[in-house]
Amino acid sequence: MVNFHLGFFALTTFIVLVCGASKNLPILSFDEGYSQLFGDDNLMVIKDGKSVHLTLDERTGSGFVSQDIYSQGFFSASIKLPADYTAGVVVAFYMSNGEMFQKNHDEVDFEFLGNIRGKDWRMQTNIYGNGSTNAGREERYGLWFDPSEDFHQYSILWTEDQIIFYVDNVPIREFERTATMGGDFPSKPMSLYATIWDGSDWATNGGKFRINYKYAPYIAKFSDLVLHGCAVDPTEQATKCDIAPKHDSIPTGITPEQRIRMQSFRKKHMQYSYCYDRARYTVPPAECVLDAEEAEGLRAFDPVTFGGAHRHRGKRHHRSRSSSSSFPINIFNRWSYYYIETCGGVNVFQFLKGYCLWGKKNDIYP
Repeated sequence: MVNFHLGFFALTTFIVLVCGASKNLPILSFDEGYSQLFGDDNLMVIKDGKSVHLTLDERTGSGFVSQDIYSQGFFSASIKLPADYTAGVVVAFYMSNGEMFQKNHDEVDFEFLGNIRGKDWRMQTNIYGNGSTNAGREERYGLWFDPSEDFHQYSILWTEDQIIFYVDNVPIREFERTATMGGDFPSKPMSLYATIWDGSDWATNGGKFRINYKYAPYIAKFSDLVLHGCAVDPTEQATKCDIAPKHDSIPTGITPEQRIRMQSFRKKHMQYSYCYDRARYTVPPAECVLDAEEAEGLRAFDPVTFGGAHRHRGKRHHRSRSSSSSFPINIFNRWSYYYIETCGGVNVFQFLKGYCLWGKKNDIYP
């Protein structure tokens, strides 16, 4: 009975901390901080002005973008993803400056990949700096909750020397600048974006399962929108934030308690990390800091990619890929690029930030 009460107290304390952190953040209304990017009436601002729904249907997806560009800061949203059959659906919450720097853009991504009925959403993060799209630094994870049942907070802390991704105030990834990276660390001012679109060509099991529009409309709900950073004039091309606004609820790093939670999350729920991909890199990239327990967990999940085992080479069927995305081409062709992505040791060309994906049921997060 004592253990039960202690466990219940710990759980409720964590819930209070998460909810309290969200309520105390400097939340903006949609009109204060954002503009519609595309999608016509597939973007709907709710009456309170602080929530917005993004819809994907047979006509188009939808999206919004921050009115300002930022040089570092804290950026956050509470998101509820579509439910039921969501194969091929991509919901993205990310920062980019691809419109200003088409050949050497920076990017920091949260991406959520839908799945067939009965299978979980997958979440991935990625980081590009100075146009380094040939060296994507992607990681992929399962979650310890169903992101379609309720709102959960997803946040990015971007400073001069580190980038931290948070889910419900739990840091899940820390990316630190190193001297060997050169310009590959994101350093130019970026805008914040949120989109929903048709990624049938790659999003679910490499395109095996596509969107079925009989389950449409697919609606991603956003609230608690936070833009807390150094807004800059795009003509100044600023690269350093000298005076950042202060707020008590904005994190500045990872506390010891948060680091323990991050380590637990990564050991149990991380399904891919470029740092451990032995099929892709015989020597890990210089910025990687390897952890023996993370490596063991990934080897158990996929011994071919992460353990150096040999894949059985069966007959392959090659087909050309063409984008069926609902992105309006006049907006997004400036960010569309091809690059080589490694999927279990097999190099394939993918379109618009394409990744390979295979699922596995995870343990429940404590």
